[in-house]
Amino acid sequence: MIPLSLAEIARIVGGTLHGTDGTPVVTGSVEFDSRKLTAGGLFLALPGARVDGHDFAAQAVALGAAGVLAGRPVDAPAVIVPPVDAGHGRAYVLSGDTDGVGAAVLAALAKLARHVTDRLADLTVVGVTGSSGKTSTKDLIAQVLAPLGPTIAPPGSFNNELGHPWTALRADADTRFLVLELSARGPGHIAELCRVAPPKVGAVLNVGSAHLGEFGSRQGIAQAKGELVEALPEDGVAVLNADDPLVAGMADRTKAKVVLVGEHSAAQVRAVDIELDAHARAGFRLVTPQGEAQVRLAVHGPHQVGNALTAAAVALELGATPRQIADALGKAERVSAHRMAVTERPDGVTIVNDAYNANPESVRAALKSLATISRAATPARRSWAVLGPMAELGADHVRAHDEIGRLAVRLDINKLVVVGPDARPMHQGAHLEGSWGEEAVLVPDVAAAVELLRDQVRPGDVVLVKASNSYGLWRVAEALLEAVSK
Repeated sequence: MIPLSLAEIARIVGGTLHGTDGTPVVTGSVEFDSRKLTAGGLFLALPGARVDGHDFAAQAVALGAAGVLAGRPVDAPAVIVPPVDAGHGRAYVLSGDTDGVGAAVLAALAKLARHVTDRLADLTVVGVTGSSGKTSTKDLIAQVLAPLGPTIAPPGSFNNELGHPWTALRADADTRFLVLELSARGPGHIAELCRVAPPKVGAVLNVGSAHLGEFGSRQGIAQAKGELVEALPEDGVAVLNADDPLVAGMADRTKAKVVLVGEHSAAQVRAVDIELDAHARAGFRLVTPQGEAQVRLAVHGPHQVGNALTAAAVALELGATPRQIADALGKAERVSAHRMAVTERPDGVTIVNDAYNANPESVRAALKSLATISRAATPARRSWAVLGPMAELGADHVRAHDEIGRLAVRLDINKLVVVGPDARPMHQGAHLEGSWGEEAVLVPDVAAAVELLRDQVRPGDVVLVKASNSYGLWRVAEALLEAVSK
């Protein structure tokens, strides 16, 4: 963050000084975890389900913090933020925030982030949204932009009203690019995040079924995702997926320049001659108005082609050449955990840990990657799909799970392990599609899945693990890896 005194921060957020004359200067990072504070940092006192950050204010200052951003008086130098109106800034309600104090601190944090990003004249903010692939694409964009100048991006999927301003406050006078991931669970959420750190470049990846329960329809999801392009300035750039009609249709909702990406002939930034290697890593010819280059991705899965095209279009608009982009994409690695992490055990078993999150579109992509990897060898390797529930699908829950079970059979996945009662329709769909006997099994929980796999997985098998993050199926993948390392 740029250096700011507590007095300046109080003026920015409309707060009052407490236990200080305001002269201490924040020169370090802004943190909500006191264990991560560095000298000169600012501590966010946020209430939680188990602990309240206000109780750690004195400890934070003792660890080197210059002060605290708090919602009520604390035993340390602090800026006490004003309350907010009910409902304001509550796109993501903090667990344990019963009196709105946490919402007030988050609203103040947003004001602080906006002030800092407005002060950084050389900073370009890039926003990314979509139903799936946001985190992987954000990671690719950040790695492709890094050779052009200092770049900041959030860790993992830190994309809500805490992670968004927290990441923005990582930027300082040296930062050239700030790559932000924007999520939403309701109308207006993305628009609110755009006000925190106004994007100059905005990319929309796709409109799928994630959060269908909250939005009611894909059209409702598209309306919300399009808030990103609506927020762009006239001299900005909207990067839109030409292969998704609901995304391509957002071109009419922005004043910014529109760049279409994809395999569609209308795309200005296209991938042609796509090939997958034995590990489902894509190679393709990148075609752009500035020229062409051959790309070989280091990340796994055919769906990464679209993500890479988005990263390429963003980088082209910000000054990179096709050759520079191809080189950067070839070196770009998986950064965030539990997303198409492909690991081969010493006994030849390949574990594909894609268990961070799941929706129908991302599960289809993962199953296709599994089929590609397992069939690359001669003879084909035995394939396992260990799948848990997909969350937040609303009334579409049964149909969506049923279709995934059927797809696993159509792709000739050898073994389908469905984990948990919430995913039962997936197991039923597989049976209705023609999976009999032990080809598809339903187990009650993670422990049962681990026991079954440890008993039945054999050298050379390929095992995909995927589910919505809240179900913790990544523990299955880790257990399979630990089983050989011990």
